[in-house]
Parts: sequence; structure tokens; C-alpha cells
Amino acid sequence: MIAKRAEEILHTYLHVEDGGKTSPVAVTEQFWSDIVSGARPELNQGRLMSAFSFAQDWPSWERHPAGEELVMLLSGSARLLLEEASGESEVLLDTVGSYVLVPKGVWHTAKTTQATTLLFLTAGAGTEHRPV
Repeated sequence: MIAKRAEEILHTYLHVEDGGKTSPVAVTEQFWSDIVSGARPELNQGRLMSAFSFAQDWPSWERHPAGEELVMLLSGSARLLLEEASGESEVLLDTVGSYVLVPKGVWHTAKTTQATTLLFLTAGAGTEHRPV
């Protein structure tokens, strides 16, 4: 039997279509600029599962008007700040597997002082960013 090599979520994202089909999406250097510019409209439907590693606070806030976003800790520790109508709240992600569901349309950002990796399941259509 020949063993297959598993994919790695930091290098190959997953597009989960509304009908249930899941397809790998190669991550290239221009991937995020393509998303922001609208060059990947096929990813606007369904959800995108991705992971991102960082060791400093995010430089921007983001929000997803098409649906809520799952944010799950894979390693490290981070504080996720949520800017809701009732005010700003904070969720500490400090245990591997801990997660938060960011409500649809809620601005959020992350703060950390250590190497951290988060997993995201996002309804990406119309995602917006603004500076911190």
C-alpha cells in the first residue's frame, strides 16, 4: 500500500461549497490580493477554511457580512477583540481547540505577544478591512 501525504491547512486551504463539495485551494503569494480584488469570485459562495500564523497584533480589523466566522486556536494564545453594538468585548483563546463564533458583520481583530496559529471557517463574500 502506498501512503498518501496529508495536506497542510497553512499551505492548502479548503473551499466548502454550499452543496457540500469540498475542494483544495492552493495558497500562493498573491492569494489574498486576488481575494480582495475580486479575482476569485468562485470562493464567494460557501465557506473557506484557512489557517494563519502570526506573532504580532493584526494590523487591521475585519468583518464578514455574508455570515458568521469560526475562529479556532491551533497553537499559541491570542485575544480576539469584537466590536459589537453593545461595545467592545474580548475573547481569550488560550487552549488548543478553543474557539469563538464571530457574529455576521461584527468587526474583529486579534492581539498576541507570541507565535500563534488560528484556524478560520469564513463566509468570505464582501469581507471588509479597516486599519486598527
